[in-house]
This record gives sequence, C-alpha cells and structure tokens, in this order.
Amino acid sequence: MTETMRRWEMDAIGVNRLELRDVPLPKPGPGEVLVKVAAVSLNYRDKMVMESGRGLPIAFPFTPGSDLAGTVVTLGGNTTRFSIGDRVISTITPDWIDGVREGDARTPSYRTLGGYYPGVLAEYVAFPEEWFVRAPVTLDDALASTLPCAGLTAWFALVERGRLRAGDTVLVEGTGGVALFGLQIAKAHGAEVIVSGSAGKLVRAKALGADHGIDRRQDDWVEAVLKATGDRGADHILELVGGAHLGKAVQAAAVGGRISMIGALEGFEVTAPSAPLMFKDVTIQGIGTGHRRALEDLVRAVDRTGLKPVIDTRYSMADLSAALDHLGRGAFGKVVIEMP
Repeated sequence: MTETMRRWEMDAIGVNRLELRDVPLPKPGPGEVLVKVAAVSLNYRDKMVMESGRGLPIAFPFTPGSDLAGTVVTLGGNTTRFSIGDRVISTITPDWIDGVREGDARTPSYRTLGGYYPGVLAEYVAFPEEWFVRAPVTLDDALASTLPCAGLTAWFALVERGRLRAGDTVLVEGTGGVALFGLQIAKAHGAEVIVSGSAGKLVRAKALGADHGIDRRQDDWVEAVLKATGDRGADHILELVGGAHLGKAVQAAAVGGRISMIGALEGFEVTAPSAPLMFKDVTIQGIGTGHRRALEDLVRAVDRTGLKPVIDTRYSMADLSAALDHLGRGAFGKVVIEMP
C-alpha cells in the first residue's frame, strides 16, 4: 500500500480555497479502521459548509464531504465491528447511535462529518469503526454512497418518525436527492406520491413511480395539491423549500397531516398561518438527518426491496469543482464523486 494519498483540503472558508493535495496515508488507531474510499456523494449542505462554514467550529486544513462508500483495508487495535474487505458506508452524525439526539434546548448537537468532524473527500479515511455501517449488498459503491444523508433523511422523516403507512399520500417538493428518495421510499411502502418540480423533471419523476406531478411554478400551488387529492390534502409533506413556503405546506396538509421541515432554500426563518395549523391538527417535525440505527434499517430495506437510488452524474475526484457547479444548478437525484 502506498504511503501517500490524495485529499481535498481547504485552509480557509470558500470553494476557491479547495486544493487537491498529496498527504500521508492515515494510520488507524485503537478502535479505528482504515477505509479505501470508492465514492463520495455530495449534498447541498456540503456546498454551504464550503462557502460559509455555517457557523461550525471548523479546524483547518479542512476536508469537506460526509457521505462515502468504501472498503475496510486495515484494522486498528480493539476493533470488532468489521473485517478487512467489508464494504461500508459512513454515518453522517457519528455520535447519534439511536433514540433522541444529544444536546439541550440551548445547544442542540449537530456534530456531523464534513463539518464538526473531518470530511471524506479523500482516497482513504481512518475513523472510529462506530462511524460506519455495512453497505447494501445490492448496490455498487456510487449508489451506496447516496444513503448516509439524503437517503437517511427521507427515511427518518417518513418511516422512523412519520410511521408511513400504505394508502397515505406523500407530497415531495423538488427532484433532488432527498426528494427522490422520499418518492421511492413512499412507493415501496404503498403510498400515493405527489411530486412538485419543474415541468421537464416531472416526466422523469413519474417514470420513477410518482402518481401526480405538479409544476412548482403554478400560480396556485396549494390548489393544485388539493385538486390532486380530492381536497383531502397530503398526509406527509417533505418540506424542502423553507421560508414562507412552509405556509403553503400547512395549507396543503391533510387533517392530522405531518410536515417534515428539512430544507431551507428560501431561508431559515419560516412562516405559516396558525389557523389551518391548529384546526387541522397538523404536526411539524424538524428533521436533521437521523441516527445510525435508522441507517441500518434503511440498508436492510434497500436490500429487500431492490430500491435503486438515482444518480444524476458521476464525476472523477479531480472534477470536484464541476460537480459542485452541477449541484448548485440543481440535479435530478444525486451528484457523486468516484475515486480512482
């Protein structure tokens, strides 16, 4: 095995500060494993961290990225979870194993890879073995790398917290990574799915199983949702826009419906009318990814149902800049970096 590897690093905030560097190969310490990275799935969150830091306590030089798939190649001392040759994926919030997230009312915990912790845009990483779960056997590395953030977020909202049932109606906003996972997970559970997005991408969403497509640029988006559901409204809404759009989600929700607040494309300050929120008994839940046990549940579900994540484009490690530009323009599904 070589003594050096390539890793993306930045010495200050800003995408223009990214450099692909040759660095020493890390050595796993006690309780750690060395993983040869095969693929890294990019999230819009990664781009935001690179551009602004998002107020995180970032230590430089900093490597971004949180979602990898790879193979265990070396074991540190006192490791028990994996063997050499095991295929694994990362857990985006490695301290959150199960149950309620750590933190308190004043300081909620948001300790993620590629933020609070170092990231994964490297040929190898040496992390604690607790930070990984086994990869699905039915997916290649690029497809498996899409699960830790986007896949888990949709699963956590709909299944872990939402208790999705067959016959429910799910409204998905957009056609990015979380949205398309929401579509596929909902269909696998026997739900009816409405996707709102641009007209061109709605055709592709229907090919994936969407029952209804709504052009998000329609003047009366709420009315379009109500028409599609016969005025019943949506039982589950993946709110990926944020800002004032939350108010439209409340109006489109069914009586007893559940809105998962996930995205903030229109801002982190959200607004909604209180009357329909109260009178329809709507639940709004904040979703910031999910815990390791839920990711393991998702992996089992993927293997049993044959769910195949959607990758828009695969880029090489050296083409990170182009991949980030693609992410900023909007992708249909996921953008993935494949390692040599």
